[in-house]
Amino acid sequence: MEENATPHDHEDQDEFVLLDLDSVYGLIDIPPNANYVLRGLDTLNPVLIIEDKFKLIGEYEETIGTCIAFEEKDTPVVHQETGPSEANLFSGRTLIGSSQPPTKQVKPVCQLHKVLKFKLSPDSEIQSRTMEEDN
Repeated sequence: MEENATPHDHEDQDEFVLLDLDSVYGLIDIPPNANYVLRGLDTLNPVLIIEDKFKLIGEYEETIGTCIAFEEKDTPVVHQETGPSEANLFSGRTLIGSSQPPTKQVKPVCQLHKVLKFKLSPDSEIQSRTMEEDN
């Protein structure tokens, strides 16, 4: 073993994970401000409990290629007078258009290496209701 080797040859880095709820979309209604608990991120199958009603089981999938998460912000529409004009009272100034809707500005936030896909757990409330309706 090399004398300069340390137990961790890599620097501690933040790791970002995308929570994928596509498989439960339409099966359960998740309010925008729903309370949730996410447990076991360091396990093979993390658990997501939403509103103390729905239990979801996750499974990690490695991303292929480059996967980047973006942030979207509204920005005002800016007009700038570029040419000289005798009739232009605002020459050389920047004007913000109040009558036009804001545009979207998108910027990268992080690079993802894993996606955490969730499915309903067999003991979730939604599964119980579905089975009762079938009987």
